[in-house]
Amino acid sequence: MEYYNYIKSLHLIFVVTWFAGLFYIPRLFVYQIEAFHKPSPDKEILGEQLKLMAKRLWFIITWPSAILATIFAVWLLILQPFWLQQPWMHVKLTFVVLLFLYQFQTHVYFKQLQNDVVKKSSNFMRMYNEGATFILFAVVFLVILKSAINWMFGVIGIFVLGVLLMLGFKVYKRIREKNPKA
Repeated sequence: MEYYNYIKSLHLIFVVTWFAGLFYIPRLFVYQIEAFHKPSPDKEILGEQLKLMAKRLWFIITWPSAILATIFAVWLLILQPFWLQQPWMHVKLTFVVLLFLYQFQTHVYFKQLQNDVVKKSSNFMRMYNEGATFILFAVVFLVILKSAINWMFGVIGIFVLGVLLMLGFKVYKRIREKNPKA
């Protein structure tokens, strides 16, 4: 058991790098979508560079981090199986499933944009970008508080954060309409 904290540390490191990828990839999608609507040669030059950046982020950082975070998480649960009897852990694992669903949907968008198929707007991607943030909030509150009641306050905080983010998007959109370089 003396190596438990090493495994836990590795799990946390790969969770952080996984989320870094999930936070950044939709931002690259925003830029790819906006580049797609630019005139030539900007469209082609920016499009190719952004595709390369997204590909490297997705396959060198995000997917490997997701896999390694999962491997270390399973290892931790094998070493401490009593966590699986805790109600907060059931809720946390539900959020982890949601995170993987988010990752799989992000992979769909990734493949579309790699093939120059633009089905979503840049504003949609800006809002989609917050999905991982909501999941992160929920999981952190659950892991730290380990209480079904207390984590609900965290989730309420997530919804308040969501409302504030939506208001921020609207304000930023108005600013960009007045000043496109903002």
